[in-house]
Amino acid sequence: MVKINGEELNAAGKTVAEYLAATNYDPKRIAVERNGDIVPKAQYGETVLKDGDIVEVVSFVGGG
Repeated sequence: MVKINGEELNAAGKTVAEYLAATNYDPKRIAVERNGDIVPKAQYGETVLKDGDIVEVVSFVGGG
């Protein structure tokens, strides 16, 4: 199980890109942190989520 934004999900074995493809997140407007480290967008396709990982997906919101 992988904890994503505080929720335990069965996402182990998926890449960050695979997980995001199954969600409504806009990859251009988010940042992904895995176990306290930012995952560069260029590595989404090769970063595999593992049991026990803690992931935070943060959406950027424009405003003014």
